Amino acid sequence: MKLLKSSLLGSAAAFASVVGAHAADLPVKKAVPIEYVRVCSAYGAGFFYIPGTDTCIRLSGRARLDVGYQPTSSRSAAGSQGDTTGYIGLARINVDARTQTAYGTLRAFTRIQFASRTSATGGLRSGTQERIGSAFGATGQDQVGRDQQFVNTDKAFIQFAGLTAGRASSFFDFYAHDFEFAGATLNSDVQSTNLLAYSTKFGDGFSATISLEDPTFRRNTIYSQTFGGTGVSGAPSPVAVAFSPLGVPIAFQNVDVTQRNRMPDFVGVLRYDAAWGSAQLSAAVKELNTGNFIQTNGVIPAFTAERPSSEYGWAVQGGVKINTPFISPGDTLYLQGAYGEGATLYTGYSSYNGSYTSRASTINGASFDPFMSDATLNPLTGKIETSTSFTVVGSFLHYWSPEWRSAVFGSYGELAFARGAREAHAAAFGTSGFLSQNNFTGGLNADGTPTRAFSLSPTLRDTYQIVAGASLIWSPVKDLDIGLEGFYTKVGLQNGRVVDQYKNGAIAAAALNAGAAVKTVDSADTFQVRARVQRDF
Repeated sequence: MKLLKSSLLGSAAAFASVVGAHAADLPVKKAVPIEYVRVCSAYGAGFFYIPGTDTCIRLSGRARLDVGYQPTSSRSAAGSQGDTTGYIGLARINVDARTQTAYGTLRAFTRIQFASRTSATGGLRSGTQERIGSAFGATGQDQVGRDQQFVNTDKAFIQFAGLTAGRASSFFDFYAHDFEFAGATLNSDVQSTNLLAYSTKFGDGFSATISLEDPTFRRNTIYSQTFGGTGVSGAPSPVAVAFSPLGVPIAFQNVDVTQRNRMPDFVGVLRYDAAWGSAQLSAAVKELNTGNFIQTNGVIPAFTAERPSSEYGWAVQGGVKINTPFISPGDTLYLQGAYGEGATLYTGYSSYNGSYTSRASTINGASFDPFMSDATLNPLTGKIETSTSFTVVGSFLHYWSPEWRSAVFGSYGELAFARGAREAHAAAFGTSGFLSQNNFTGGLNADGTPTRAFSLSPTLRDTYQIVAGASLIWSPVKDLDIGLEGFYTKVGLQNGRVVDQYKNGAIAAAALNAGAAVKTVDSADTFQVRARVQRDF
């Protein structure tokens, strides 16, 4: 028995030694190295290296709810009138990628925004966003005019060696509603435009930028009296093409005043940054142009006339940002002013819920709408005549404590059309049309004096705007804001009075000229209160 046990043990030992020898001859397979995500500290908090590359990336975003209230006494049959409350649910996704190169940092930044916006109440459902193609309106009986889905490629740009190319904020802008919820004040603020720019630094804190920018997003209308009423494509405006021997116009033909993209807007900026704050001087030049004479029933007009020549608008803006930590850490004051001709979206003379249209109201069922066109086409001379506008704005942010802050802001602006623009359009249309927000009626008397209907029309009237507001924000934890904002806005005529469209309704020009009693106004005002809950991450 002992012999058998010894034999078995010996055989096992011999087998183990043989197997071990063969195993030693087999190749050893190494484990695949694990590519850990590494923190990238070169560009600030939140960046990490994309595994396997030398590119750092940061992912961030935002979620927001706005609830607004704005009073109105109108319950008109018009689909967008009568609302007093509105809502915005917004989502934002940011991706920031940076790589260090021999020429400096190569950066690509993208931001996509989505929102559900409801109600015609000032600015929550945005007619401006629908007109520019960034929002899509509903068609339901109860939803049309008050429900829209907002989708915007807000940012998509590349920065490299002083070059910025892509979709970014306009370099012309400075304050740009930094301390506001609704963006109600009058000042330049185009958050998203396509551009190609070059920036350079020189001296101590100075920088300069030259930017070629997409004109689409800075273009307000060349006023068209007949737009929407002729059934033809484009926005038609009349121009005299035949005159009597005494020089009196006897034949008119419509010109398409829808502007074409032919030249970029040219923007130049000089900026200074220091510990106390910053200052910026901006300038811009833009083209205003028209199309051809409009065909009538497919027939080219027999008249031979030259297409109106292009005109050029321009704007200048100066602003200063002053840090005031001696009041409280984080406190900041902005002061800014702008002046322009044919450039209302550069000076920022617009409504907080109305751009890219000849007129826009901040009030549902308003007494009248202010006209905000960049220019008019004089029907007697065939020349584009620019409007002039200026705005001034101030805003102050104050921290009561690290968790509580508030802002106060206000602005004033004026817009004036070319001298004689109203009279020229009235002479061209005489007694045609009807009394409404976009048409003259009654025209001029035989002796050239204005009729009563003409005098009380709101069309192409010089206007002013006043905005004042304040906000209070609580941040109980980092990157969470819970706030409330309220503001007051007033739009008025620089001179004269107009028919109160809301209280009088439709009224014939003949009745007006005959002395019919009507209610008139010289201004309209409203206020809005907006609550916000926002989380950035």
